[in-house]
Amino acid sequence: MKKIEPRLLQAFVAVAREGSVSRGAQRLFLTQPAVSLQLKELGALVELELFQRTPTGLLLTRDGAALLNHAEHALEGLNDFAVAAERLKGGVRGSLRIGTILDPDFTRLSPFLTELVGLAPELETELHQGTSGDVLARLLNKELDIGFYLGDPEATDLPQASAAARRQEGGLFHSQVLTRFNYQVIGPSGWAPQVLGRDWPELAYLPWVLAPPTSSHSRLLAPVLQTHKLVLKKAAQADQEMSMLALVRAGVGISLARDALALQASQRDGLVIADRVSIGCDLRFVCLAGALKRPEVDCAWQALSRVWRQAF
Repeated sequence: MKKIEPRLLQAFVAVAREGSVSRGAQRLFLTQPAVSLQLKELGALVELELFQRTPTGLLLTRDGAALLNHAEHALEGLNDFAVAAERLKGGVRGSLRIGTILDPDFTRLSPFLTELVGLAPELETELHQGTSGDVLARLLNKELDIGFYLGDPEATDLPQASAAARRQEGGLFHSQVLTRFNYQVIGPSGWAPQVLGRDWPELAYLPWVLAPPTSSHSRLLAPVLQTHKLVLKKAAQADQEMSMLALVRAGVGISLARDALALQASQRDGLVIADRVSIGCDLRFVCLAGALKRPEVDCAWQALSRVWRQAF
């Protein structure tokens, strides 16, 4: 097959999205005959029928529909190349301090960094692992530029945020929900009688493996405990989910775990998942609202949008 020029893909995508050659031509600022010729040329190159005519315009054939996403991604790749070149000319350099939480697979950290390097090869990145509370505090203290967070940052009580900052139009933070999930209560193998069929008041009497006060676990549990006027019985504390699960496996107590981890631990180790309670949560990417105009922060958001396409 001969090389397919970008102009042919642009014509194909424009007509597919507009549903007619005339509207596609207007979108591309070309004449209708020019776009028709480009479609004909593309069809000849791929040796497929891409459109079928209807009384109201053009409809994609099955082959055309199958190729549309590929065409859009190819054009997006060309645009990414141009943007990357402009960023290099503009000198997107310096350092970007990123707050990370949980495990890298869940946050898609590696693909995100790969995209970021592609956008700004000269940008130096620093990763700082911690809890969600740590991320917000360090953003406010200008120790981080951007980071991952669990929950809504605007709903979090932050003593270090000044009154003027809290009154900032549009909010103190800029954040984007990447995915939503549930936290489950998980207990040691053999604890089914104590865990299954139990609500929060009954679970509160069991020994708990807790996280630090700045963690998402503590923030998520706080309204539940307040509603039911409960105090948990602390048996141990850990600042990493894997460590908390290890303590649960050892029979120390029950704990919160992300639904995917809880299911995996249940299937592999026989841990017991409480069937009456759960807490909803979301994973977000966050920065200070005023940081969006910085080129290195903008690069991070661009990279993130490619890795989490369905969220943007």
